[in-house]
Amino acid sequence: MKRRDDIRNIAIIAHVDHGKTTLVNEMLKQSDTLDAHTQIGDRAMDTNPIEKERGITILSKNTAVKYGDTTINILDTPGHADFGGEVERIMKMVDGVLLVVDAFEGTMPQTRFVLKKALEQHLTPIVVINKIDRPGARPEEVVDEVLELFIELGADDDQLEFPIVYASAINGTSSLDEDVATQKHTMKPLFDTIIKTIPAPVDNSDEPLQFQVAMLDYNDYLGRIGIGRVFRGKIKVGDQVSVLKIGGEAKNFRVTKLFGFLGLKRIEINEARAGDLIAVSGMEDIYVGETVTPTDHQEALPILRIDPPTLKMLFVQNDSPFAGREGKNVTARKLEARLKQQLETDVSLRVEDTDKAGQWIVSGRGELHLSILVEELRREDYELQLGSPQVIYREIDGKLCEPFETVQIDTPEQYTGSIIDAMSQRKAEMQNMENEGNGQTRLTFLAPSRGLIGYSTEFLSSTGGYGIMNHTFEKYAPVIKNWQPGRTNGALISINAGTATTYSLQNVEDRGTLFIDAGTEVYEGMIVGQNSRDTDIAINVTKGKNLTNTRAAGKDHAAAIKTPKQMTLESAIEFLNEDEYCEVTPKHIRLRKKILNTGERQKADKRRKATTNKG
Repeated sequence: MKRRDDIRNIAIIAHVDHGKTTLVNEMLKQSDTLDAHTQIGDRAMDTNPIEKERGITILSKNTAVKYGDTTINILDTPGHADFGGEVERIMKMVDGVLLVVDAFEGTMPQTRFVLKKALEQHLTPIVVINKIDRPGARPEEVVDEVLELFIELGADDDQLEFPIVYASAINGTSSLDEDVATQKHTMKPLFDTIIKTIPAPVDNSDEPLQFQVAMLDYNDYLGRIGIGRVFRGKIKVGDQVSVLKIGGEAKNFRVTKLFGFLGLKRIEINEARAGDLIAVSGMEDIYVGETVTPTDHQEALPILRIDPPTLKMLFVQNDSPFAGREGKNVTARKLEARLKQQLETDVSLRVEDTDKAGQWIVSGRGELHLSILVEELRREDYELQLGSPQVIYREIDGKLCEPFETVQIDTPEQYTGSIIDAMSQRKAEMQNMENEGNGQTRLTFLAPSRGLIGYSTEFLSSTGGYGIMNHTFEKYAPVIKNWQPGRTNGALISINAGTATTYSLQNVEDRGTLFIDAGTEVYEGMIVGQNSRDTDIAINVTKGKNLTNTRAAGKDHAAAIKTPKQMTLESAIEFLNEDEYCEVTPKHIRLRKKILNTGERQKADKRRKATTNKG
């Protein structure tokens, strides 16, 4: 079988924050790709500002490095389970993977998730034990953990013979020995291992074309761009080809532009052949998993499976009393157009119309997936409101099922009791508990996804910020009946509009936890804090001190109130009950009741309780 020895196609996979993107950065720097004068920053592959801030990869990226006479195409994939659909599709485009594992943390939930996807595709693995110079690094034990994971996931004999490279990506060093003293400032051991281990793609360029789209991009000038691999044959600019749609029909189009990848650039090319990873434009109506073929030889590749959404939220046009103060994009028409635009590139997202104007149900792979979309919108000067997150139920074999997740928690052992108690209240089943040494304990649970909504804030508080929690989708299973998780505390709600005063906040701060400070503008129905009890309370936070000759206004400045709790976008979304919205603007995140008027809201609450009692 003829092969293309001038190419290797690999994906780089790992648990979040184990160093994938940093490793790719160093491979770029130390290859024969960049000009001597090219400056490359840290995490150059993470081009999205939110990726840089959060230190996570959201979207798969592809680059190519030159090493001698060989081009190594590298796909950097997300490590977070919310973006698992990206990982699965990437596996179809490559012949091998670099599994990066932290030399201290070892195998983690997403390590298992991404490796499982790679082994299912029978890809050739190389293991990179990264952060070898980290204090407390335990490379020998971590290699054993990795081997156990391979065996547990059903790796075949060839996959179990994986080579190991030890590295410190942040320092640009690597070696084939676990002894940190053997580390040298070179990526040569890694490059040589890739060339030697990863199979070169089959060269069947003389057969009819098969090109499959695995990722989508969008450009205002070029329109929709399909990124994928040429599995067979050749494709040229100007070719008349057919797109074999998922539904079975075929649509013809002309290839207007082809792009290859080199370093951090997308370069225009005239022709690509079997084994190449490329981007194709000229087809407005193309979707992930579809095959491009000659018009006279239409043979489709197996359709790529895309993980369906597991969580949904209501996105609503902002109609609060403060609507339109900050955002430029505030109309329902603009918000709808932007959500539909997101569908051009995010194949794990769903947007559905509702029977109410200015409201859409947006479904995604998890809280992180949806919150990042919201963060992008507010940075683009959009205003909107969000409903509480809800899991998506499915009927399987005649039974109503809900999503479950594997949860792995690393915590100081003194907090294990409170964590086990909290997780059991959320209907989680403990599957494993092991002592990690140094007073650390690792707990593993299987938990319903709806029980995890809103838990991360409580978890950080209950472990004093020392706990680490990771969770990844495991399966759909029958719904747990007669159980409804949710916030156990009520809200403190402003009874009027105005500016919050120190005097009034002092009078109510013993009722619970405040979310606002003196000087904050509020409106009726806005949530200004969390009640220490399980009921909502309407309070006045704008009342000023009655002044007399002996009580001057200046005396108020000496008063002090507790520092309010700062609500991030994620914590605000987690806080929401079904009768509440999170108002998101470019500068503010506010919480509010859906019914703002105090009297109308109290009547609605009474009607709801009466209906519940009758039921």
